[in-house]
Amino acid sequence: MARVIFYGKPNCRNNIKQKTLLTAAGHEVVSFNILIEPWTIERLYPFFDNLPVTEWFNKAAPRVQSGEVVPRIIDPQTALLLMIQDPLLIRRPLIEIDGRREAGFEVEKIDAWIGLTSTDDLLCEISKNLKGHDLQGCPHKQVDIQGKVHCKEE
Repeated sequence: MARVIFYGKPNCRNNIKQKTLLTAAGHEVVSFNILIEPWTIERLYPFFDNLPVTEWFNKAAPRVQSGEVVPRIIDPQTALLLMIQDPLLIRRPLIEIDGRREAGFEVEKIDAWIGLTSTDDLLCEISKNLKGHDLQGCPHKQVDIQGKVHCKEE
């Protein structure tokens, strides 16, 4: 089983579900608060170096939702500086296992990487249920009368 360094937001429902899924599969989860980590460009960039800049951002962040930050027009250096100044902008979780770093929680990708199957019957049922959830999107989505989707960050 893997030792998973997990940078998330402590009260984020999806981060809690993600850690539950990892723990149920027998992994050791060492959790850190992404919002208070002393991020630097050198520490943060390796989580994103294989993704387009638009996928570096937390789409539910208030500044992204409001249009103040528009990921599709931001260069990598500016993106990292913005995220260091406002960690709510960082796509979460950030995960590190044996030196490999990834951003986000794509169930299939994580399962292929370290496995997300539990051998315990009860935990297996919990895992199966959690795998059916959207663990990437915001569980606080609200749609306004014009049909625009908003997310109220916890």
